[in-house]
Amino acid sequence: MEQQSVMTHPDPEGPNASPDQKRPKTFPALRSLGGIGFTFLIALIGYFLAKVPGFDHVGQLACAIIIAVVYRQIWGYPEKIRAGVQFSAKKLLRFAIILFGLKLNIDVVFQRGLGLLARDVGTIVFAIGLTMLLAKWFKADLSLSLLLGIGTGVCGAAAIAAVSPILKAKDEDTAIGAGMIALVGTVFAIAYTLLRPMLPLSSVQYGIWSGVSLHEIAHVALAGAPAGTDALAIALLAKLGRVFLLVPLSFILMYWMKRKNKSQGDAGSTAQIEFPWFLIGFIIMSLFNSYVLGHSFSIPAHAMNDISFITTFILTMAMIGLGLNVSLKDLRAKAAGPLLAMAVTSIVLSALSFFTM
Repeated sequence: MEQQSVMTHPDPEGPNASPDQKRPKTFPALRSLGGIGFTFLIALIGYFLAKVPGFDHVGQLACAIIIAVVYRQIWGYPEKIRAGVQFSAKKLLRFAIILFGLKLNIDVVFQRGLGLLARDVGTIVFAIGLTMLLAKWFKADLSLSLLLGIGTGVCGAAAIAAVSPILKAKDEDTAIGAGMIALVGTVFAIAYTLLRPMLPLSSVQYGIWSGVSLHEIAHVALAGAPAGTDALAIALLAKLGRVFLLVPLSFILMYWMKRKNKSQGDAGSTAQIEFPWFLIGFIIMSLFNSYVLGHSFSIPAHAMNDISFITTFILTMAMIGLGLNVSLKDLRAKAAGPLLAMAVTSIVLSALSFFTM
């Protein structure tokens, strides 16, 4: 097949190529830039769409993923700019995870959140365990269910994006998982804010409940802010503990994948499990934020807000690259079971966290 392909498509740069066959050497680079620009454009549309009343509760990440998925179903995958789209999906994704480390202050977690950290461990173990148990019961796709369980237990789409390379997850599973977790998490965050005035919880208790049970940092902020600054602070502290636990969880998953491949006698797959170097960057940025910023020198608050915005935007571009791989026709039956497993787990987790306040 390869030989036939070579004969059918002669080298456009060869000595016998006709003038119209010769392409500028910068053409691949232009295609890459075009793909990156394409994901940037959809991310920009998602950002402005998230400003529209109604969509503002959904968030720019979910809005952008929905746009990318709809585009794929109507116009198909943009093959001509695949290189740039894949660059966003792979390289920008890892860069966003590294920058995400600036959201974690390890010092605060260790000084004030050790008690909450124990609850966070329980949240992660419970979320992953129950999601996988329900997935087996529903006969759902286990790969997608595992991603959703990790996203529910740790920190939503960012956690799914971080562990996907370790688990060798399909791009479409990563994208659909991130989209699901963003949408479901938003629904839960809005429900929390509506229920808050009727709940017999103090502001601090409500903050802890939100921090240990909601899916993403944005969801915790959305639910915690209406309860006041104390509630929001403790909610974010509880959530930061779960973000911190993403690092040991990733190494546990690496060990599990190697043991799994070894037990299956698949030595080749074991060798192909790459070390997630971007997590080292995540740790370095976390340490920088924890022990350098505010100690050796400071960055103005508005600059940190800009960095946070850029991080979210880059993550959105990456998720668009993954979202373009989603074929709803193929996922229609595949996604229903994992979505149900995640939804049930989220409800049980919220209830359990509430009654153990």
